[in-house]
Amino acid sequence: MSHSHSHKVTGENEKKTLFVIILTVITMCAEIAYGYITNSMALLADGYHMGTHALALGLTYAAYILIRKYSNSPLFPNGTDKIGTLAAYTSSLFLGLTGIWIIYEAAHRLVNPIQIQFNEAILVAVIGLVVNGVCILIMNNSEHHHDEHEHEDYNFKAAYYHILADALTSILAIGALLMGKYFNLIYLDPIIGFLGGILILRWAVGLVKSTVKILIDMKK
Repeated sequence: MSHSHSHKVTGENEKKTLFVIILTVITMCAEIAYGYITNSMALLADGYHMGTHALALGLTYAAYILIRKYSNSPLFPNGTDKIGTLAAYTSSLFLGLTGIWIIYEAAHRLVNPIQIQFNEAILVAVIGLVVNGVCILIMNNSEHHHDEHEHEDYNFKAAYYHILADALTSILAIGALLMGKYFNLIYLDPIIGFLGGILILRWAVGLVKSTVKILIDMKK
């Protein structure tokens, strides 16, 4: 891949990241508001961790701006690639904290269950999933592939993982809410949230390992 094409791809990823941030913030506000109204742990978890994702996506976007601004700067004689990697590392920490928070809240709700208003919660969770699906399609359409001569765009990959985590939590929330509504399996809401938190935490750990290797110049 040529240097100019690499900049073109980075520019495309920057624009797509900004669009995804806007969609994420709008959905986050709706889910948090309705999560409180409906008393749904799954929906609140989806909304609140979407907030941490919005922050992490903002970090991704800021990194792209810095990479573009200092691409030819003497301040970075070895290039600006590690700005993106550092942003990805920080973003992965946010992802890990999200997983831990979901696990903690799910465990708390398992011990102290509360009544859930299912119809409203399911509706907003479905809306959140649709938005996440749109974001995934946008990001999948980006040319963030890599070859043996260049680093993978971990900055973009971290942002993508945050959106995948959002989609996963939305799917799990919908499943738990449907089972609770039709089969009165209220305990499934926190249990499924717990499992989702563990999976998100695993994604975060994998991304931390990948970015740390680059930041400390560890040989593969």
